[in-house]
Amino acid sequence: MSGLLVFLGLVVAVVLFVIVIYNRIVALSQRTEQAFADVDVQLKQRHDLIPNLVETVKGYASHEKETLDNVIMARSAAQSAHGPAAQGAAEGVLGAALGKLFALAEAYPDLKANENFMELQRELSDVENKIAAARRFFNNAVQEFNTAIQQIPGNLVAPLGNFTLKEYFEVPAGSRDQIEAAPEVSFAS
Repeated sequence: MSGLLVFLGLVVAVVLFVIVIYNRIVALSQRTEQAFADVDVQLKQRHDLIPNLVETVKGYASHEKETLDNVIMARSAAQSAHGPAAQGAAEGVLGAALGKLFALAEAYPDLKANENFMELQRELSDVENKIAAARRFFNNAVQEFNTAIQQIPGNLVAPLGNFTLKEYFEVPAGSRDQIEAAPEVSFAS
């Protein structure tokens, strides 16, 4: 009789242990989803600023159609990208296109002095900083989740919920500097 109670006690302890580990993995998974939603919100704000920025530049440099079209195409590609890896790559291309747009603005002193352009640059700089912070938070959440499902005992429990490794929000190496560096705001005309 006491052997049966010990056995039942062990079974209950194992079941409770599995439930605790499973719930921890679920919580970490939800945290990554929330963190990615935060990144997505910041990216949408960035995407919403771009048409106004392009229109402002177009008023001063309408003959620079190729650069302006590249920004719009990169924005469209970034908006339609799904998943952290695809969005990271698309945002890298968009960052490079925006870098060219700001370089173009250097050639037009009237544009650089335009109040709307300067305000859009400030807003974009603020959004870029928020994107970088949200991306760091997301990647940290992914790292915690991936570690939890790879370590013992999580790796024994993770298959019960079909949990798999999550992707980091990576920015291509060539674009990283342009995205992480805030756009320069110059008040000199």
